[in-house]
Amino acid sequence: MPLSSRPVRSTGTPSPVRSIARRAVCLPAATVLLLTVAACGSDASTSASPSTSSSSSAPTSASAGASPSASASASAPTSSGSQATPAIVAAANAFLATLSAQEKSTGLFAGDDTTQKQKWSNLPTGLYERSGLAIGDLSQDQVDAFLAVMKATLSSEGYNRVMAEWAADDALAASSGGGGPQLNFGKKYYYIAIIGEPSATESWQWQFGGHHVTVNATIHGGDLSLTPSFIGAQPATYTAGGADVRPLGDIEDDAYALIGSLDDTEKSKAVLGSDYIDLVLGPGKDCMTTQSEGLAGSAMTADQQAALLTLVNDYGGLANDEDAKAREAQLKTDLPQTSFAWYGPTTAGSAAYFRVTGPHVVIEYSPQSMGGDATEHIHGIYRDPTNDYGGTVCS
Repeated sequence: MPLSSRPVRSTGTPSPVRSIARRAVCLPAATVLLLTVAACGSDASTSASPSTSSSSSAPTSASAGASPSASASASAPTSSGSQATPAIVAAANAFLATLSAQEKSTGLFAGDDTTQKQKWSNLPTGLYERSGLAIGDLSQDQVDAFLAVMKATLSSEGYNRVMAEWAADDALAASSGGGGPQLNFGKKYYYIAIIGEPSATESWQWQFGGHHVTVNATIHGGDLSLTPSFIGAQPATYTAGGADVRPLGDIEDDAYALIGSLDDTEKSKAVLGSDYIDLVLGPGKDCMTTQSEGLAGSAMTADQQAALLTLVNDYGGLANDEDAKAREAQLKTDLPQTSFAWYGPTTAGSAAYFRVTGPHVVIEYSPQSMGGDATEHIHGIYRDPTNDYGGTVCS
């Protein structure tokens, strides 16, 4: 269901902007990583700040208004004649072929298992019990086979971002002695689940997640939904292979570029608080909505609209090129009804929260104070209120 937004004047169609910036989030090869990832040469992206304040925009149950999935089939981006889906299905079946009968009983779930679809969190293993196959229990060949599924599903940018976020947990484990008995940090504590039978026509889902990163990928024919996904990192900057890695750096930079482009009048509408706040629609908040607030895209200049589109495409561009094209077209069409809200200082490098809300998207970026420097501990969420889990959960 489209989120409510304030009535605002229309300024017409946004000016042309670059298509999704395929700015690779590069993860240098490093022996400290559990998996070998090819070196990329340039820096990986940055992260931002911490937070635990309560938000003024309390989430509301979707049932209070129109159902989030009521318009899913009509509003979800489609890609007829998909070439991506067969590749994803083939990779998934190749992964399943590496599993024993016992492993299949652990990692495979029925297609209508909504409990498993929603069973994810940003909390580390020890504080949250996940189901599925633990990375630490799989062989390297099995892990590589699953990563092939991820590569087929995501863009190179999206894949590199997830790899860099994932590797951050190894960096955290190394700096904290592993976390302890109830705070299990590191790549081996991430889990994989396949929900439903991989199919080129019927709906199914793969799930990958652990501390600070979760990807929920629902495939239904030629359609791909990557929402809800948790896009976070701790630490937000770390060193691997002698280079600094910033998994969310492009997101942080693009957000500050947008807020920095606003004049005082525009900032008075976009900036709603002096301190960062916590996620409003984080884990456990499925099938809920939040009020659209801040500066509307229709009230922005053409250059500001282009900057907003760049920011939302950092998320829309997680998908493989074919599916990203459809998603980005949807987000561009929605731009006049999409709002940008900010909580915290507007000086680059500060701990600040932002939220983007539109008819088919909710994006949140929230610094967290736990662990010290809030800019080094980021929680983030990417949702589509009309199509989370491909419209298979909320009704």
